[in-house]
Amino acid sequence: MCGAGCCLVSRGGHSAAAEQVPSCGRTMKHYEVGVRDAKTREKLWFLDKVEPQATISEIKTLFTKTHPQWYPASQSLRLDPKGKSLKDKDVLQKLPVGTTATLYFWDLRAQISWVTVFLMEYAGPLSIYLLFYRVPFIYGRTNNFTSSRHTVVPLTCMCHSFHYIKCLLETLFVHRFSQGTAPLQNIFKNCTYNWGFAAWMASYINHPVYTPPTYGVQQVKLALAVFVIYQLGNLSIHMALRDLRLGRKPGSSHTLSPGCFCWCPVPGTLMRWAPGLALPS
Repeated sequence: MCGAGCCLVSRGGHSAAAEQVPSCGRTMKHYEVGVRDAKTREKLWFLDKVEPQATISEIKTLFTKTHPQWYPASQSLRLDPKGKSLKDKDVLQKLPVGTTATLYFWDLRAQISWVTVFLMEYAGPLSIYLLFYRVPFIYGRTNNFTSSRHTVVPLTCMCHSFHYIKCLLETLFVHRFSQGTAPLQNIFKNCTYNWGFAAWMASYINHPVYTPPTYGVQQVKLALAVFVIYQLGNLSIHMALRDLRLGRKPGSSHTLSPGCFCWCPVPGTLMRWAPGLALPS
């Protein structure tokens, strides 16, 4: 292939790696890439020879060599200061720029893996609920070491645990993330709701003086059926999305029905009331 073996860039007229001449004997057209601060428009970096096949990820890696305080995951490179971030897989020659390109840099600051965000988001509610279920003395001296005698209480615990164990396993083996990292503050935003809601729900359902659902066993059976149906639907859509992301080819017409996506957010809400519908009377 023409250009195989050429160095990616040279900076300021000095090669960043030993430059080799393409075996085909033709001269490769190189790009000039400048990087400016998106806020101040200050010139941060300039590359005078960049191969057209270079990706944004490779440019970020080279940028880190001269600016080690900004590792690749904390960089956002854009064509416009207020535009969208370019994807790491974007290729320079396919961008709407000439042979002289100006990229604008935003510092994304501390980043954390999306996998870690989701693992913490789901592990918290699982642990918190089990804490209320297994440690009854947290309800005060009057009800020390007593627990509700109603069967819906352990049933709800099993359903709640199943849901979050399923979420943890899906995060590890099913989900595919379009971006590798997220801002560190996302972990607090994502966890606050799930952890707080789990604690609020667990404190009521596992209370020693908890009373069963208003409509008794029939309400519990109906809720359990709804819970199972939506959990299976949610799993099927996650698997379909995973297969779509892994198997889709350029130009493929393989798509999902928009209605399918209604399954995704529902279990997260339903599972909180479904097994009880452990709503006390």
